Amino acid sequence: MSEPLALYIHWPFCISKCPYCDFNSHVRESVDQDAWRTALLSDMAHEAGLTKDRPLTSIFFGGGTPSLMPPATVAALIEAAQAHWGFADDIEITLEANPSSVEAARFKDLAKAGVNRVSLGLQSLDDAALAFLGRAHSVSESLDALAIAQQHFARVNIDLIYARPDQTEDQWEAELRQALSFGTDHMSLYQLTIEPGTRFETMVRTGQFIPADNDEAATLYELTQSVTAAARLPAYEISNHARPGSESRHNLCYWRYDDYIGIGPGAHGRRLNRATQRHKKPENFSAAIDRNAHAIASEDLLDPTSRAIEALLMGLRLAEGICLNRLSQKTGIAADALLDARAVERIARLGLIHRNGSKVTVTPKGMPLLDAILPEIVAVEASAPA
Repeated sequence: MSEPLALYIHWPFCISKCPYCDFNSHVRESVDQDAWRTALLSDMAHEAGLTKDRPLTSIFFGGGTPSLMPPATVAALIEAAQAHWGFADDIEITLEANPSSVEAARFKDLAKAGVNRVSLGLQSLDDAALAFLGRAHSVSESLDALAIAQQHFARVNIDLIYARPDQTEDQWEAELRQALSFGTDHMSLYQLTIEPGTRFETMVRTGQFIPADNDEAATLYELTQSVTAAARLPAYEISNHARPGSESRHNLCYWRYDDYIGIGPGAHGRRLNRATQRHKKPENFSAAIDRNAHAIASEDLLDPTSRAIEALLMGLRLAEGICLNRLSQKTGIAADALLDARAVERIARLGLIHRNGSKVTVTPKGMPLLDAILPEIVAVEASAPA
């Protein structure tokens, strides 16, 4: 059986730019839908020529705001992907959506196009918080959209942002429990981070608001783990929670360091030991398609050490941890050379990491400290791409 292969399709357009967002998203007065459908199909065909005979296990439409795509475009891309690669029997096809009434009106047609999982960006269940986050929808509108989504899609994820300025434990617990009452099988719960280049970064720098400090964020993180675990929606990754068996198969491909193809503006990919990135600006992407029939801006062969480091950094985010023997087989680097055994033992004594033979996991206590733990335990050193 061939190894999993996933496909990511990036739709870069949004109606407006959220102040916290550092994703590759762009606001345009108009979008030539036919031209963009053709461009994405061309970009896909290039990748398909390199990765034949490996059925897709998942497709993910991300953005931007892919729920602004015409359902006919989504259908054309899904049909082309099936023709190029073929589908695994239980393929997961996810589309990110804003919970507005306009986009919810497309859910029925998107389901007919082949989407079987939707990820709704609710972000908050408080209208004042939604206004602060720059969201165009209200709580009432988002709940209506959620109800429609649950009618048309077998699986629904909801996104929420917490650790907002001045958010109390009681406020977040009430919001979280309300979200859990909706009965979705997956929740993505993100701490608000102030990313460079965003409007929020400017606002913090100019004193317009003060973000939650590390201790406040840590307290809310611990509360999140406790409440979701009790509701049988435990964290399987730092920010992602699911009922057993309902984990995002597409995202697991990333975290388990399986191959994935990325098409569309700014999309990253990892396939055949190579790292790919598309041109980010929509106009540059389109021009590259016209020149080359694909929009690859860079394609680098990753040496075994670089792949090992990436696999470690991704895999240790998962509650299941990593298998050093499996990672060694994928990269060719001896299992004992991947991690600093003494550092692992020292950090294990603090209750932050656990090792059982070839299996290494970061404990729930250690997860909030993952960024500090990783530099301590990774033994291999990166080298430049060949």
